[in-house]
Amino acid sequence: MKGILLAGGAGTRLYPATLATSKQLLPIAAKPMIFYPLSVLMLAGIRDVLIISSPSELPRFQRLFKDGSHLGLNMTYAEQPEPKGIAEALLIGAEHIRDESVTLALGDNVFHGHHFSDTLQDAARDVQGCVLFGYPVPDPERYGVGETDGTGKLISIEEKPQAPRSNRAITGLYMYDSEVLDIAKNVRPSARGELEITDVNHHYVQRGKARLVDLGRGFAWLDTGTPEALMQAGLYVQTMEERQGVRIACLEEVALRMGFIDLEQCHRLGRENAGSAYGQYLLSLVPA
Repeated sequence: MKGILLAGGAGTRLYPATLATSKQLLPIAAKPMIFYPLSVLMLAGIRDVLIISSPSELPRFQRLFKDGSHLGLNMTYAEQPEPKGIAEALLIGAEHIRDESVTLALGDNVFHGHHFSDTLQDAARDVQGCVLFGYPVPDPERYGVGETDGTGKLISIEEKPQAPRSNRAITGLYMYDSEVLDIAKNVRPSARGELEITDVNHHYVQRGKARLVDLGRGFAWLDTGTPEALMQAGLYVQTMEERQGVRIACLEEVALRMGFIDLEQCHRLGRENAGSAYGQYLLSLVPA
């Protein structure tokens, strides 16, 4: 399975913090925002990742991750000249996807939960159609909402419904089979000229090939697109890390746990950053 990480958009809701840098590079508890969705792709077992961003911001991500080999990844990059919808990322990444399944993650979503890696790997093991991830919210009228039958099959998706049929918001994490490219190519632009990911999802729903994984109790999903949400995410991560003694979205640790790098490589990365608390944490992962 391939991975795509969409780190586009102007970040206007976070103005003026985004005047000088990409939204996805703003810090959440001392780590760049993009670390969090990238860790999700890694926890799903994905090692081949394409980052999509604007031409002006893409070099920043290239400096941050380079080719990804230090994390045991193969990272490539592509430009999205203008933000024309989430589904456009699939077309931009066509050569990256080719005839494989793909997981698309939004660069401003934070996921955290017990045994999340098992949940992701189970979902990615055999994608037949599309797999979406739902999260219970108190105000579903603000989101795209998924309705399922008793087996988890999606029977409807509504965008910001006045009378929601469920409280399961569709999160910014999408898994698709290899047919998604043909589907995305036939999506018509919206009135705003954007290729809506909901239209792609609707296609799978209509064919009876869409499934919703319910991220319920024990999980947290945070969309960090506003100043308030960004601050709340930072407080959540800081609190969890202090209480549990484990860093969330520590990419080097995820790479180690997933077998992408070995103990020697992790120790070397820790030594290179030994002057920081982050580097000291990496060193603590390696037995003396």
